[in-house]
Amino acid sequence: MDSIIIQTDMAPASIGPYSQGIVVNGWLFISGQLGIKPETGELAGPGIAAQTNQALENIKHILSAERCDFDHVVSVDVFLTNMGDFDKFNEIYLKYFPRNRPARAVAEVSALPKGGCIEIKCIAVQR
Repeated sequence: MDSIIIQTDMAPASIGPYSQGIVVNGWLFISGQLGIKPETGELAGPGIAAQTNQALENIKHILSAERCDFDHVVSVDVFLTNMGDFDKFNEIYLKYFPRNRPARAVAEVSALPKGGCIEIKCIAVQR
């Protein structure tokens, strides 16, 4: 299997033994992104809005590292620590996916690294 590891300084460094993303046979698998600012390694803010925007910005930069954008995304998985944040998350999410609506799952989890309230991972395809 030929693969390419994606690494960009425009997204936070991995906080564990994994890659920001990996490309295999034209498919981009982007690891879960918290709302962490790459320049500080800290959460963008305490709430769902700041962390959602930052997580999606991180994904945007990882996609861009492979000359892709949100129109290339085919699947998204979202993990929230509070399902009560679902509507606010959706409001922000729509700004990043105004046309392309990939398949998606949203699940509530008990905790996320660094005390985050959201983590987003996705799969994209190069065209």
